[in-house]
Amino acid sequence: MSGREEEHEPSLASRLRLAVVRLNRRLRAQRTDSSVTLTQISALSCLYNWGPMTPGELAAKEGVQPPSMTRVIAALEEHGFASRRPHPTDGRQAIVEVTQAGRDFVRAEVCARERWLDRRLADLDEEEREVLSRAAEIIDRMAGQ
Repeated sequence: MSGREEEHEPSLASRLRLAVVRLNRRLRAQRTDSSVTLTQISALSCLYNWGPMTPGELAAKEGVQPPSMTRVIAALEEHGFASRRPHPTDGRQAIVEVTQAGRDFVRAEVCARERWLDRRLADLDEEEREVLSRAAEIIDRMAGQ
């Protein structure tokens, strides 16, 4: 292959990035309720996975400004997916937590995406599934760095 042809050959980084973006887009399309924004789902998932926390802690984990998180929490409360309670030691703070409806919503979202992915995986042969299993381990390790 000439140098010029190699310039047009996508790198592993480029191919991997595009594949992850496409897969993420397809998984997002499996959403069960489009009235809840992706930002709200992200915050709700954070609460689901990490447990109750202050709005400031949630904003920091999600990488957004506290005023933005205040709006997200208000929307989650409107949906009945999150609730606030007084902080046990700081009267100026509140603790935000997932409600049972919020837990059910997160589980339904995850199940819908995994059902779609299970159907795609069923179309692959055993060797392809083994390669993807190893790739998932590697990608997870890369993402954790």
